Amino acid sequence: MTALAYLAPLALIAAALMALTGPGMRPTRAIAVTNIASLVALVTAGCVAVAVMLNGPMTSALIGANGLGLQLRLDALSAVMVLLVSFIGWVVLRYSRNYMDGDPRQGQFMGGLSLTLGAVTLLVLSGNIVQLILAWMLTSLSLHRLLMFYGDRPIARLAATKKFLFARVGDVFLIAAGIILFNGFGTGEIAVIAGQIQAGEIPAGATWAAVFLAVTALLKSAQFPTHGWLTEVMDAPTPVSALLHAGVINAGGFLVIRFADLFLAAVPAMHLLAIVGGVTAALASLVMLAQTSIKVSLAWSTVAQMGFMLLQCGLGAFSAALLHIVAHSLYKAHAFLGSGSVVDQARAKLGHRLALPKASDMGLAIGVSAVAVIGMGWLFGVTLETKPALVVLGAILVLGLAHLLALSLGQQARGPLVARAALAALSLSAIYFALQLGTEMLVASVVPETGAVGFGTALIMVLMLALFAVTAWVQIRAPGALAEGRWHSLAVHLRNGFYATTYLNRALAPNLKA
Repeated sequence: MTALAYLAPLALIAAALMALTGPGMRPTRAIAVTNIASLVALVTAGCVAVAVMLNGPMTSALIGANGLGLQLRLDALSAVMVLLVSFIGWVVLRYSRNYMDGDPRQGQFMGGLSLTLGAVTLLVLSGNIVQLILAWMLTSLSLHRLLMFYGDRPIARLAATKKFLFARVGDVFLIAAGIILFNGFGTGEIAVIAGQIQAGEIPAGATWAAVFLAVTALLKSAQFPTHGWLTEVMDAPTPVSALLHAGVINAGGFLVIRFADLFLAAVPAMHLLAIVGGVTAALASLVMLAQTSIKVSLAWSTVAQMGFMLLQCGLGAFSAALLHIVAHSLYKAHAFLGSGSVVDQARAKLGHRLALPKASDMGLAIGVSAVAVIGMGWLFGVTLETKPALVVLGAILVLGLAHLLALSLGQQARGPLVARAALAALSLSAIYFALQLGTEMLVASVVPETGAVGFGTALIMVLMLALFAVTAWVQIRAPGALAEGRWHSLAVHLRNGFYATTYLNRALAPNLKA
């Protein structure tokens, strides 16, 4: 089965080569081979998942020496990721057939999509450091080709250039981490490295390797202050946005989860992920609310979601981060591919505005939400002693549910809405903990979880809770403040992302006029 798994990336890459050399407009062969290849990859991914369920983790024979070369690692993590990537790729390629119909370079576009999907598939199946690095770089370079599909547009060129530069910096850190790991552990096989760490054999330099991997993941996931390119690549065709936001952007999170054992042994790297990810998530969630473009708002949403996912990794909740990747990918692919219908939905809601919640309503909403989350968490065995990271994430969930309840309390039909909102809070809390613990059980053999936390991690947890509480307060108060003529300057700053991207653009392209 391990050798058969190569069929997924190889089919996509072979289809890409055929499509790239074919005709441009309405290329029958390119459309056919890329769709067939995506279906083959999806079926192969399903077979990989079944094989892992029946036989447990497997590693293919190594083509190379000293743990370096071509090798596949089939386990619960790679099975989930290859199934996710293959499914989204199959949908995006089918969507692209009609979306790009009539474009003079449709064949090249279909080939570029297929090549990117093949690279990502090879990445998530990688069993050693060399193949992982090569697939990582191929993913970036093939994506760059797609981002430059309309290279005559200045903003598209600038965004793609920034992405290219940050990606190359990330490559340097990834290669440096790979060299440190190989020298320290004497092998490039990821499974062997994880086994040595679990046995307590942690060489000098392991912390630096984890920090370098963390930097690589932060750059790949468009975290502050290098996030600007992700919000500016809207000139690329919609299928590219869907594939980027639902697939490629998750590579940073996958990298951290794949080396979870290493990160648990390197506290500074965990703290770096938690702090940068948490701050980025809070900032981007506010900036997103001030955007007027649907696709730009979705891009800021992705920045926030990736930040929250890396925060989960930094707190040691790796299985929760994996669940976040899956849920976000499916949601964001649907959001981008269906972004055209959002305008019609917004028009249908014109004139219908929710009443702003009162302070007393907000207090009651927080109380009800806290009871729902704490109660459900206790029923599922989630406590500060057993799963501190899930407790913190549950507390953040309380803030989101409280917002939902507070809006319901502010409506005229108070009783029925409050009852439904309370029931929704209980239901969502139950689903939340069930999915979290279910994912943890699914990937328990390859994705470790943290137990007790040290003082530094506990302090970061408290600071992140305070940060998200302030963020939630601003989100609730902003509509009323703007309606009363206040906070306009804050809205302007948020709309411009506090100008971090503006300053970077001026440094890279001082003569560009957007």
